[in-house]
Parts: sequence; structure tokens; C-alpha cells
Amino acid sequence: MQLYTAAALCAVGAEKAVSNELKKLSEAKQNSGPVRVLESGFGRVRFQTDLGGLYRSLMSLRAVDRLLLEAGSFPAGDFDALFEGTRNVPWEDLIPRNMGLKVGKVRSSRSKLKAETAIQAVVHKAAAERLCGRYGIRRLPEPGEAPRASGGSQRTPLLPASPAVQQTAVRQAELRVYLEKDQALVLLDISGEPLFKRGYRPAGGIAPLRESTAAALLLLSGWRRRFPLYDPLCGSGTIVIEAALYAWDQAPGLGRSFSLSGLAIGDRTLEDTLRRELAERADHRRRIRIYGSDGDERAVSLAQVNLRRALGLFPLSASAGAGTGEPEPLAGVSLRGGLPLEQVRAPVESAGEGGFIITNPPYGRRMGDSESAEAGYRGMAVLGEHFPGWKMGVICDHPGFESHFGRKADLCRKIKNGALDAYLYQYEKL
Repeated sequence: MQLYTAAALCAVGAEKAVSNELKKLSEAKQNSGPVRVLESGFGRVRFQTDLGGLYRSLMSLRAVDRLLLEAGSFPAGDFDALFEGTRNVPWEDLIPRNMGLKVGKVRSSRSKLKAETAIQAVVHKAAAERLCGRYGIRRLPEPGEAPRASGGSQRTPLLPASPAVQQTAVRQAELRVYLEKDQALVLLDISGEPLFKRGYRPAGGIAPLRESTAAALLLLSGWRRRFPLYDPLCGSGTIVIEAALYAWDQAPGLGRSFSLSGLAIGDRTLEDTLRRELAERADHRRRIRIYGSDGDERAVSLAQVNLRRALGLFPLSASAGAGTGEPEPLAGVSLRGGLPLEQVRAPVESAGEGGFIITNPPYGRRMGDSESAEAGYRGMAVLGEHFPGWKMGVICDHPGFESHFGRKADLCRKIKNGALDAYLYQYEKL
């Protein structure tokens, strides 16, 4: 069994959620080997698994932004060492003859080599020289060139990806280079589009939350599907939709494709088998109680569109909504627009039971200003009256949220929200 080492990139602060997801994947032994977490830190979780485990990770991980395959690691104290180390990597085992090559991000820390553009150029030249020599060609294909026939790698998968994110077989392999204390690590992207692009949200609203970050909030909060969940500032519905996919045990990557399948190690038969297995595991008849509301009716209308897109992208079980013309899962997700925060109440059907509020209030950057955001945080104090006994998780970029809300959080985690430094404030009981 061929084992691979990969790096799951995520928001800084979400590493615990990703590590737990990877450990759960180890329980799924059919058509893939075990997944072993190696280390975790600063927005990256390294793990080891086989090809089936890579495909399962791409389709199943919720809180991950991108997966990278570790191709080579070597000392690189100068550019000659960087060139030789890169050229010695067996790229022909990973990158097929008809594929181009580009070097994306470069990061250098505590290393002699610091010039990113020079590092990119050297790595590209060395990898291209190796591939051209092995394939007996003068140059690698350029972007936009008509691809040569590549046999079975072009076959349509059993569960085709959404048109919103569907790719033909990837035409360029993307490398990333990390230099740490003069040690180079060269990685190959196997995601293609970032994994938070599920395909259900062509428009995310004015200030969207990444799907992967929303999933991380749910996992870090401790919410489980047996509890009701409410987002009283739901906007375009990302938290609500991610909660529904999690509650249905619906793998978030089934509606899209991955660059792994276009690489030399890709296996479309294995990919199709895993897609079928994960689709069959989803239970869309499971009773869920997920609610979202917002004072902005237009935002909630967009959330409803995104929810219906999500239901259309992912294959529903045969019994869901049979004969009704509408998928049954919508009955478990309620979205309501034009409902200001002060009018929000705990659902009657969950009275006395308690539940979870998880929300992403406006930050005052792209929507309004900091004064209006702080006023909104003060207005959130009413949730304690209307949701007594509920737990709450709030993500925002304001370090003084607690003083405006009027209560100190039981736990505060630093977490990245895209490029923004943010905080996840968690309350065990309102």
C-alpha cells in the first residue's frame, strides 16, 4: 500500500477541528486505508494515508481550505541546493506528460533564501527540466494549449461535479514551496479550486463567511445534530447550510471535482467508488432543527437560493421527498427574512430543551462602520432573555466584543476569518 504525506490547510485556530475530522476518517476503512495525524499547528495539519484516504479527505473534510501533497523535502541553503533538491524529486510519478506546471505560493522563514520570485523561478526550472528529460520533450505544455489524449483519466465520474466548480482534467500542476531554517518542503496541490468552494454559493452576500470557517465554528462549538441550532444573523445562510450538510452526514465535496484526478496517481474508478459510498451514507430523512433569520430580507432570499442549490448539487437519497416535488430536508431547515434581532425567539418546539446559537455578526468593515457593529453587539444582549439556557458561539474581529455584549465568554479562541484576525467567543449558557 502506497502511503502519502499531505498537509491540510485551514484557518489558523481551526487546527483542532481538522485534526478531529481526520481522526474520524480513520474509522472509515472501506476503500481507503487509515489516516494518521502527524502534527498540527499554524493553519496546517499534516497526515499520512493512502490514495483512497486522499480522495476521502478531499470529499469529506469540512473545515479544510486546501490539501497539498508533500512531494519532497531537502536542505536548501543556497539556490544550487534548491535546484538540485527539486530536480531530484521524481515528478514523473506525480505529473503526467500532458500537464503544465506552475509554482504558486512561496513562504520563507529563518532561511537564507528569501526572494520569492527567484525561488519560484528556480523550482519551476528544476522541476520542468526533470519532467522534460523523463518524457523526452523540449518543453512543458503552456496554459490554454489543446491537451493531448490521456485515455481513461478524462472519463466522467459516477457522480459528476457541479457545473459551478467542474473542471476538465487539470492542465497545470501547482507547486508550493516552504522554506524553514534552510530546509525546503515542496508540495503539490491536489484540490484544484479551494475546498471551501462547495459550489452552492455563486453569490455569498456582502460579507460572506467561508464555508470551511463556518464548518469549523460548528465543530469547535460542540454542536451535534440532536440539538436545535439558530443563527439569528444568518445573512446568505452559510452557517445554516453547513450545519444541515453536517447533520445529514453529507460529504461537502461531492458536488465538485479535484485536481488529484488529473495527476499521474489519480484513479477515477476509486474516486467513483468513494463518491457512491459517501452519497449512500447521507441520511436526508434525519430529523433536524436548524433555523436562520435576519433583518435583511434580501440576504435571506439569497440564503434560500443557496440552500436549494446545495440540495441540487448533492445527490439526495431516493426516499427523500419522494413524490412531493420538493426535497424533504427543507422541512428541517427554516429561514425567515425581515426579522430584527430583538424579535427573534427560541423555537416553540425546542422550549425548555436548550440548543446552540452560532452566528457571524457584521464586523463594520464592509458593512456599516465600527460604531454600528458595536451597537449591534450590544443589541445581541437580548438573546440571553429570549434563549435562556442555550449555548452560543460568536465569531467577530472585535477584541472588545464581551464588553459590548455585557458578558464575559467562557472560552475565547483566536481564529482567522479569511484574511481577518477574528475571535470565537463561546458561552456555555445564556
